[in-house]
Amino acid sequence: MKKLPIIIDCDPGHDDALMLMLAFGSGMFDVRAVTTSAGNQTQEKTLANTLKILSLIGANVPVYRGSDTPFFRNLVIAEYVHGESGLHGVDFAEATFKAESIMAVEGIARILAESEEKITIVPTGPLTNIAAFLLAFPNLKHKIERISLMGGGIFRGNMTPLAEFNMYVDPEAASVVFKAGIPITMCGLDVTHKAVVYQKDIDLFRSIGNKTGAAAAGLLEFYSVFYRENRIELEGGAALHDPCAIAWLIDPGMFTSRACFVEVETKGELTSGATVVDFYNVMNRTPNAEVCYDINRENYIELLAAAIRNLP
Repeated sequence: MKKLPIIIDCDPGHDDALMLMLAFGSGMFDVRAVTTSAGNQTQEKTLANTLKILSLIGANVPVYRGSDTPFFRNLVIAEYVHGESGLHGVDFAEATFKAESIMAVEGIARILAESEEKITIVPTGPLTNIAAFLLAFPNLKHKIERISLMGGGIFRGNMTPLAEFNMYVDPEAASVVFKAGIPITMCGLDVTHKAVVYQKDIDLFRSIGNKTGAAAAGLLEFYSVFYRENRIELEGGAALHDPCAIAWLIDPGMFTSRACFVEVETKGELTSGATVVDFYNVMNRTPNAEVCYDINRENYIELLAAAIRNLP
């Protein structure tokens, strides 16, 4: 079966680590590159974490450093969830390779320009790099097949009552992406807070017996602490957000979704970073995103476990 060509843009981050394991372990993707965004931690740390994760799972693909800061705002990070390193819970070995010398925007442009087929972009952090690329290289926009992203929410936020973290960090960049006219799949909090991992799932990943399974379990043990203490509505589960953006590309039937018109609020005093999703088509605007809001959790965990089994 022909593999789907993708570029991943991420900010590891525990759930980004599991997303990378799923992307490479599934065997479904031709990963042309991984670019790094500042978000869950600083750019320096997310880049280092990306190289360490890819080294662990034996995935030597081009890695490009992205922007250090959002377009117009001070960087907000989530060390209260991911720890000072961004990947607390596992002592990773040093990376076995280094990032490319050019920056993410130029790397994306080069890959798209040289590709004979369209490429899907998978962002799981703030959208700074993707928006910067779209503004710098509008002539290459047609080479993007789809953007499958983790971010936003229909009815809830996690940084404010209405704004999800990735959108909140750089709402101006997110607005550029949603206005670009590229097909978008949005996996926001409505679905990712159903894509939860419980202790039994952590134990399953550890029982696989390889080093990737051990790392996944160690990461999730630390990651789950925040959710068990602060998101009690999840009943002991931890929201495993980022792998949803990859899982949808593997099996969209696992998700329940609706085509909606989405805009990102950039100026609201109480709503900055909110994804305004016209879920009930009140405005009668042409949809610009397939918005996911439910998931078959059991299939999701099985997909992750199968991918981890395929890795070292």
